[in-house]
Amino acid sequence: MTKVISATKASGKLDQLIRKANRQRVRFILEKPGEAAGVLVGIQDYLRLFAPEPEVLKLIGEESKKKRTNRLSMPHIDREIRAYRKAKRATNAKICTSVSETGVARLERRGCTPVR
Repeated sequence: MTKVISATKASGKLDQLIRKANRQRVRFILEKPGEAAGVLVGIQDYLRLFAPEPEVLKLIGEESKKKRTNRLSMPHIDREIRAYRKAKRATNAKICTSVSETGVARLERRGCTPVR
């Protein structure tokens, strides 16, 4: 649904208009005396109209829904990231122990403790 509202009225109700645009998908044409001056649309409408999702993201989203990974909670994702980083640090620590003497100083700055 599209509504026409004066720019002056809109400036006083901007919070309400943004909420309506996002929640109810209402579009507002902002009008200065006698002419259209702008448009207020919700972010979902904007993205759909002016920044459509690339095909690859649609495919990733569909695959995520099939695997049900789209339902992962933020704490679960954080645990996964921590586990990955821990494993990565362990791998890097092993790499540090097998470096030649020429590379020791550089790796020590990264927090590795090479075996001598």
